[in-house]
Amino acid sequence: MAETTLAEATVAEVMAELAALEDPKTREVNEKHGDDHGVNLSKLRALAKRLKTQQELARQLWETDDTAARLLAILICRPKAFERDELDVMLRETRTPKVHDWLVSYVVKKNPHSEELRLAWFTDPDPAVASAGWALTTERVAKKPEGLDLAGLLDVIEAEMKDTPDRLQWAMNHCLAQIGIEHAEHRARAIDIGEHLEVLKDYPTPPNCTSPFAPTWITEMVRRQHDK
Repeated sequence: MAETTLAEATVAEVMAELAALEDPKTREVNEKHGDDHGVNLSKLRALAKRLKTQQELARQLWETDDTAARLLAILICRPKAFERDELDVMLRETRTPKVHDWLVSYVVKKNPHSEELRLAWFTDPDPAVASAGWALTTERVAKKPEGLDLAGLLDVIEAEMKDTPDRLQWAMNHCLAQIGIEHAEHRARAIDIGEHLEVLKDYPTPPNCTSPFAPTWITEMVRRQHDK
């Protein structure tokens, strides 16, 4: 009983700290991107650094279904400690883009079941889940392409990317760009597909940032590699 009370108090204390960090202006900015929290991410990371790794606390924070708490949970968890099915449930529970992206980038990519999940999610009928499969595929394109059918991926992108929902489209476009950047033998085709589909061609890009339009993105990153 004492242990339960202590655990609950710990979660309550952390939730109180997160509430104290809530800033209306930060929330306003985040809500424009679909994220329903108002905690500055630098302050959230500072809190995570102070808490250090606490797997059980991370699980309890995740269960609150609060976006800031879930982001904190991702930062203090032990990525390799999650079972495959547990991560599958967690991904399907994510409601906001930031939690989705962080879960894939900071947890699933470091988990022993990442390849199994990549294959399962890649063809999932839920576009948000499929986008996680594509994000994991993009990681492999860049770091461990052996065994991937890159030409086949380009076939799928060419056939499907134009008409997919935004989050999945973004993930497929990233994979397209990564194939063009990392694999010279597929570069011309990747650029051609991007030019033909025109996905994200008019995406508003701040000065000094690279456009997510795949032909521009590929050309710029290859130029930087050659300049090194």
